[in-house]
Amino acid sequence: MAQTSTSKKTANNASTILYKTVRINGQNIFYREAGQADKPVILFLHGFPSSSRMWQPLLENLSDNYHVIAPDYIGFGHSSQPPADSFDYTFDNLAAYMIKFINRLVLKKFVLVVQDYGGPIGMRIAEKYPEKIQAIVVQNAVCHKEGLSPLWQTRKAFWANKQRYYDAVKKNFISLEATKQRHIGNTPTPEKIDPDTYTDEYLFLNKPGMADIQLNLFYDYQNNVKHYPEWQEWLKKHQPKMLVVWGKYDPSFTVEGAWKYKDDVPTAEVHIVNGGHFALDEAEPEILHMMRDFLKRAL
Repeated sequence: MAQTSTSKKTANNASTILYKTVRINGQNIFYREAGQADKPVILFLHGFPSSSRMWQPLLENLSDNYHVIAPDYIGFGHSSQPPADSFDYTFDNLAAYMIKFINRLVLKKFVLVVQDYGGPIGMRIAEKYPEKIQAIVVQNAVCHKEGLSPLWQTRKAFWANKQRYYDAVKKNFISLEATKQRHIGNTPTPEKIDPDTYTDEYLFLNKPGMADIQLNLFYDYQNNVKHYPEWQEWLKKHQPKMLVVWGKYDPSFTVEGAWKYKDDVPTAEVHIVNGGHFALDEAEPEILHMMRDFLKRAL
C-alpha cells in the first residue's frame, strides 16, 4: 500500500494532525488524520468546492477524545484530479472510492459528519455499511426536496438541457462572486468570513480542466435528488443517533431542509445557527460545543 504523510501539531496539542495519501485504483486519496487509533472514529466528508481543510478546526479540537479522519474526494483538494474525459465524475463513483478508502483504513465503526456534497456521498456509504454508522452529524446537507432553495430552479434547467446551459453555468460556477456568495450567503456579519476561504476556492475552480470536472459532477447532482425518498426510508428504518446543525443564511439550502430530518428520525437534534452554507465560518465554537455534547451522549 503506497502511503505518504506529513504532520502538524494541533492548536491545543491534543494530537498531531497527519497529512496522508493512499493510492486506490490508480488514484491518490489525500486525507487528514489525528487522534489515537483506539478512540472512537469520526469520518468527516466535505462539501463543494471545499476539501478536508474545511474541517481543520474540528479535527484540531476533537482529536483529544476521538480518532478523526477527513479525506478529499477525487477531483478535490489534494487528491488526484484526472481530466473530466477520463474519469467518471458521478456521486456514485466518488462514494465508491470513499467506500474503498474506508476499507483500506479498516474503519469498523464511525460517526459520519457530512456537509453539502458529503450528504449524498455519506448516505451512499450508510446504505452500503449501515452496521458501521454509530451516529450522523449533518451540517447543511440536504436529503429532502424541501431543502432545495429557489436557486435550484436555474440549476434544474441545466439538468434538463446540459448543452444549452453549459457555458452559462460554467461561467457562473467558477466566478469569484459566486464562490464568495457560497460562504457569505445572506449573513448580516460578512466581516466574520475569512476571505482566504473563498479566494482559495476560486483559484482551485480556475485550475485548468477543473470547471469541466465540477460541472460533470454538478450535472450528476440530479441523481441525488432522485435518491432522496430512498435515503429517507433508510433513516426511518435505522433511526441513527443524529445531530443536525444548520446555518440559517445558506442561500442554497433552506432551514426547512434541516427540520425535515425529524420527519424521518424524530429523535434527531436540530440546531439552527447564525451562519451560512459553511456554518463553521461563523459558528465554529458553537458547533464544536454541540458536537462534543452530542458525541458524549451518542457513543
